[in-house]
Amino acid sequence: MMSILNNLPKFLVLLCLIGCSPENETPVDEDDSMTSEVSTNPSLITAERIINADDEPQNWLSHGRTYSEQRFSPLDQINDDNVSKLGLAWYYDIPIRRGMEATSIVIDGRMYTTSGWSIVYAIDAKSGEELWVYDPEVPRAWGRYACCDVVNRGVAAWGNMVYVGTIDGRLIAIDAATGEESWSVSTIDRSKPYTITGAPRVVNGKVIIGNGGAEYGVRGYVTAYDAVNGEQLWRFYTVPGNPADGFEDDTQEMAAETWNGQWWLAGGGGTPWDAMAYDPELNLLYIGVGNGSPWDRDKRSPGGGDNLFLSSIVALNPDTGKYVWHYQTTPGDTWDFTATQSIILADIEIEGSQRKVLMQAPKNGYFYVLDRKTGKLISADNYVPVTWSTGVDIASGRPIEAEGARYPDPEQPFLQFPGPFGGHNWHPMSYSPQTGLAYVSAQELPFIYGKDINYKYSPGEWNLAIDFSLSATPDDPAAAKQVDELIKGRLLAWDPVTNKRVFAIEHPGPWNGGILSTAGNLIFQGNIKGEFVAYRADNGDQLWSMQSQTGVVAGPVSYAIDGEQYVSVTVGWGTIYGLVVEKRPPVSRVLTFKLNGDESLPGVVQAALVIPAPKASSASAEQIADGRQQFHQRCFMCHADGAKAGLLPDLRAAASRDVPEAWNEIVLNGALSASGMPGFSSVLTPEKVEDIRQYVIERARVATAE
Repeated sequence: MMSILNNLPKFLVLLCLIGCSPENETPVDEDDSMTSEVSTNPSLITAERIINADDEPQNWLSHGRTYSEQRFSPLDQINDDNVSKLGLAWYYDIPIRRGMEATSIVIDGRMYTTSGWSIVYAIDAKSGEELWVYDPEVPRAWGRYACCDVVNRGVAAWGNMVYVGTIDGRLIAIDAATGEESWSVSTIDRSKPYTITGAPRVVNGKVIIGNGGAEYGVRGYVTAYDAVNGEQLWRFYTVPGNPADGFEDDTQEMAAETWNGQWWLAGGGGTPWDAMAYDPELNLLYIGVGNGSPWDRDKRSPGGGDNLFLSSIVALNPDTGKYVWHYQTTPGDTWDFTATQSIILADIEIEGSQRKVLMQAPKNGYFYVLDRKTGKLISADNYVPVTWSTGVDIASGRPIEAEGARYPDPEQPFLQFPGPFGGHNWHPMSYSPQTGLAYVSAQELPFIYGKDINYKYSPGEWNLAIDFSLSATPDDPAAAKQVDELIKGRLLAWDPVTNKRVFAIEHPGPWNGGILSTAGNLIFQGNIKGEFVAYRADNGDQLWSMQSQTGVVAGPVSYAIDGEQYVSVTVGWGTIYGLVVEKRPPVSRVLTFKLNGDESLPGVVQAALVIPAPKASSASAEQIADGRQQFHQRCFMCHADGAKAGLLPDLRAAASRDVPEAWNEIVLNGALSASGMPGFSSVLTPEKVEDIRQYVIERARVATAE
């Protein structure tokens, strides 16, 4: 089931779903490198400016600040000696109550950021004053294809334009000064369930964008468009298509040799939905490739195979889109182990030699250091507990898989670390050349993998070929507590030379924010508790924190205007973990800090959830058990583990009102499809829909009895 929040009035007519209403002054040093007045007419962004971004540290010109994506700011006015004086300079409220994942771009005093539904905001970076808002008016019905909330991770800038990819697959150029649309192109086959959540990058005048949607059955690719007019210049497919249609190039033919069966019928997956980096000296673009469609390789590629380029880092020539090299982190992925996590480039000394390296900590739990010229593996070690593999063979570059990890026997599921949430997910990683450490938002979330013996490919629907109900939180409170004790999160400092942990900061749970490191010997990170925190970068000591009133997952940035350094972060709960597991206040904002800032946040009032006590039910234990299985296969990705409600309305309050006719109109017939809540008549019978309703009623009964 998908979002119902955005069409609430209509839904209330059908069914009353929701049970709740909705010290001393520190002198500021003048420094020419920090001087950036707020511009009324933004200056042009060029390749030279981004390549030489360190010459203007007052700006944050691209997604990772530089093409190397290190997310390190050379600014040091805010440092480990005075960060305790950090205060809120301004905040900007955003009305979209969905996940906030964007990294802001800051150019000459103007900030550009995004919210859910791919809406773009231009803000005066000194005062927080709104300059303009651009809404691409994404059809809410497209939200049904967003596996992990209708999020957006930000814009790119080039010339006098900013560029955004939309959740419904468009790439749009917007005038940076006025917010007016310049051009818009559809990057997808609109008959397919593609999405875009990642930020574009611009290289040599080409706007480069990937896509998502592997869980729904699509074929991944990355495309370059002319920054001036939107003309498509090249496209690189990350998995091969149907051989009968002919291959686009020799690379696709080579990749096809690693597949079996009729993989193209379900698309194959491999969507490159987030990470990119660029080396202007080598003229190489690096992209991270996602998981397969479906997840289970036995169903996707019967007979096995590495399934290139799933779960790989691929180096391309950005002028032509031609393949140069690849490294596959998880050959034959069968666990949703994407390699779409942060890709960071750095020059570091290893065994006495200066090496041009690429670093990544993908979902599979290993931290990789590669030679970025050749793709050759330099080192790999696990940064979180790993049970699917016993290590990585350096000579071959391949993982040494544990027995049973591919869950071959339907009767023997496999309990493993990490699970599909990953040892590290999309939350941006940072690298400080000052400390020589990489900083990772690491986590431990177990998962039970097992086959869905009833799997059949269903176009446009959730296609995993695994039984997701196996990893649902147990209904028994004692068992649920045991599972909860296994779930952890931390800020991890990792040495890429020794490939070992240096220190770790434990958090109360997973899904903590992206990381910024600065020349002030600081690292900044938000966390699941809603705190935005500054730590010493060399040893992890906590130096300052502020409560943001909601969960913080996005990557912070730092910039300077008129000699003052600022640190800014978008905050707002949602994203996949917020939908599925953890509830936080629905607050969306940009928070910006400076030394001696004296602004304060307004209070947040959150109404209590009211679940009416359900009427007595004649549903059998078998019916409720089937409903549980169906719910966790079809519904929980939006409506939460155990129907407990994360970000979206609580279904227990709806089902307990006992209006089966309205339930069927919505769940079966799609009465709220325009809101992103699809009907499931093509895959569920009325009997199955009723089983789901009875399961949700049972969860309401448990809640009201507690």
